[in-house]
Amino acid sequence: MQLAQKIVELQQALAIADADGRRVGFIPTMGALHKGHLSLVKKAQDQGLFIVVSVFVNPRQFGEGDDLEKYPRTLGVDARVLSDAGVDVLFAPSSNEVYPATGVKEISAGELGSLFEGTVRPGHFDGMLTVVNRLFNLVQPDVAFFGSKDAQQLILVTQMVRRQVANGDREPIKVVACDTVRDDEGLALSSRNQRIPKELIPAARTLHKALTAGSKKKTKVDCIEAAMAQLDPIIRLDYLELVDPETFAVTEGVEGARMVIAGWVGEVRLIDNLLVGGF
Repeated sequence: MQLAQKIVELQQALAIADADGRRVGFIPTMGALHKGHLSLVKKAQDQGLFIVVSVFVNPRQFGEGDDLEKYPRTLGVDARVLSDAGVDVLFAPSSNEVYPATGVKEISAGELGSLFEGTVRPGHFDGMLTVVNRLFNLVQPDVAFFGSKDAQQLILVTQMVRRQVANGDREPIKVVACDTVRDDEGLALSSRNQRIPKELIPAARTLHKALTAGSKKKTKVDCIEAAMAQLDPIIRLDYLELVDPETFAVTEGVEGARMVIAGWVGEVRLIDNLLVGGF
């Protein structure tokens, strides 16, 4: 595996892949890698792609009161994990590489970016789309892989790519949604999980229990009530709602909807979601 910390090093590696006729698969991350990230690598390997994984803790998607300074940074460990997994290039740039003084296009998440996660974390999705767009421009992937746990992020990235392709601003990128990876009791894997105190892990697991209970009901009211009944009282809930899985618009219908949830377990904020219906 090649470690590229400079854009020129990334470009040299990509030139070799291009000369060999390899299609590029890209997995953007903020590091502190876990089995969920490795499942994305496996998806890329299954397609025979030249795999680039980025590790960059993006300051622009952390707002006031967010945990930028507390976000785990484990580049040495991440590099060994990715090398063992067979990744071709680890792109681990500095902020100056990603955000030079000029030339970075700011991307607005629009109205959707102000809902749910955007309400709780104003500006988060603008920062996320700006860095993803910047990384796409640097890596020029054929395929990009994202986990489904961050469902709102996934929709915004997909919409951005479609809009840019339609406007002739970039070559098509296939955005692949990958299943959420969970522990044995349903807790969605996240880099933030390592900050949850051991005694609060059972409470954290009730987020998935809530989604599972809600997914078995046939009306929205019953979905929400069943979910709430499963949540540990210690969880400080930010939202629990049913949305259209393609647009993230709030929906009254149940079958085919996505139930989304976010809440605080101690000092750690977690999100999760689950498709419901299909009776």
